Amino acid sequence: MEVSGKIIQVMPLQEGVSQRTGNPWKLQAYVLETQEQYPKKVYFEVFGEDRIKANSCNIDDIVTVSFDIESREFNGRWYTGIRAWKIQQGVVTTDAQQAQPAAGQADPQATPQPATGNVQTFDQVAAAAEDDGTDLPF
Repeated sequence: MEVSGKIIQVMPLQEGVSQRTGNPWKLQAYVLETQEQYPKKVYFEVFGEDRIKANSCNIDDIVTVSFDIESREFNGRWYTGIRAWKIQQGVVTTDAQQAQPAAGQADPQATPQPATGNVQTFDQVAAAAEDDGTDLPF
């Protein structure tokens, strides 16, 4: 899965040693804000020193994050995490920007043109409503 947006927070680097194997580990977490009409915040983690070095980000970076979602149970409660495996830096395009009109179809982002034909103004509609004894504009 993927999500795109702007990095708004870089969490402190977490380090430790595995109790089972005794190997050291590192985890870097970030908060990303999507750039939609209703932005959402997404907390995600990058696990492992090599992935952290290869996928480092800074606040205000525009990125696309490829990730896996995993849930696990601990003491009868479920926890869900978003684990990033690739972070691409750069400009993010939305679905609307990627869509290209087919030949012969109107461009959805083109400037609207004024309507032609029998178009009435609000004042004309209001005057017509007063004339017929109702207050409905149609």
